Amino acid sequence: MSLVVTTYFLGIGAGQMFWGLLSDRYGRRPVLISGLVLYGLGAAGSAVSGNIAMLLIARAVWGFGAAAPSVLRNSIARDIYSGDRLARITSVTMAIFLVGPAIAPSVGELILLGGSWRYVFATAVPLAVLGIHWTLRFGETLDPAHVRPISARTFAGGVRIFFGSRTTLGFTLSMMFASGAFFIYLGSGQPVIDEIYGLGGWFALLFAGTATSIATTVLAGSRLISRYGAHNVGGVASAATVAVASGFLGVALVGDGRPPFWFWYVAVTAFASFTTVTTPAFAALAMTPMARVAGVASGMNGLLVIGGGSLLAAIVDRRINDSVTPMAVGFLAYSITAFAAMAWARGGSAEVLDPEPEKRPARSV
Repeated sequence: MSLVVTTYFLGIGAGQMFWGLLSDRYGRRPVLISGLVLYGLGAAGSAVSGNIAMLLIARAVWGFGAAAPSVLRNSIARDIYSGDRLARITSVTMAIFLVGPAIAPSVGELILLGGSWRYVFATAVPLAVLGIHWTLRFGETLDPAHVRPISARTFAGGVRIFFGSRTTLGFTLSMMFASGAFFIYLGSGQPVIDEIYGLGGWFALLFAGTATSIATTVLAGSRLISRYGAHNVGGVASAATVAVASGFLGVALVGDGRPPFWFWYVAVTAFASFTTVTTPAFAALAMTPMARVAGVASGMNGLLVIGGGSLLAAIVDRRINDSVTPMAVGFLAYSITAFAAMAWARGGSAEVLDPEPEKRPARSV
């Protein structure tokens, strides 16, 4: 089960730069539509797969297609907004995005009552069609002045701008480690509930409760961002993840790797909620200097955050067998690293950077 989930996230990570680069050349709308078509094909392939190899390939294609809306939501938001307004809009869209995890397990359970697991995958096909419909209605957001040709030179310029910005790189690394901790929960939450605590029948309800808490916290965070700014809200939330992870690890060690279930549930819910408050705030701060290379920058950001975060989570997931201590150790190690990267990023500049600065005439000797 963890492999099926991880393969999907690796597909998302692999597609980030690809879709981001294309969107800077051809616009957000046609690229988003192309990604949604692959999304639907991957879902259909997963539904009809005849063996595990075919299923994993289809899941990778599904994730690769899903990378388009994943990366372009940041590019589109940056096309339209900036500053704390960008951070608030990103928070609101993330809260809406989390409605899916809140209801999906329950919907899946209902589908399984009347049919095969294949029907669960098949339900994503009409969702892809719906996404294409709204993409056509929404229109194009890329400023024609920011259209960039696809070439090694322009790609290298965008990547150079990305890695040359302390602000962008620092907040991206912070998001990568924070996402790595969050993906530990996504990949191992169900096995922990089922195999360690023996409450598999309650998974859908428990997962929906956590997702609802996350969405509520993110919405509250968006309001706080409007009042106190993305820097302050993101910093406090990042510090809170370190505090929660420290308490979680302490109780896990005292409880020999099996703390009381309700303590575990409250701890991971609080940790996930604070983590997802940092993500939109830091995404907005990371993208602020990248207006002229938003597609490439968003792709690089997604590649590191989702691809890197998935790999970080995989390191921990494989060590969770009959104890939640590895999960607690991963939470603490990654949240401390995320906080340190955030602190480093704050020393950078939020100035919008130009990939092709105007050349000044050489000074005569």
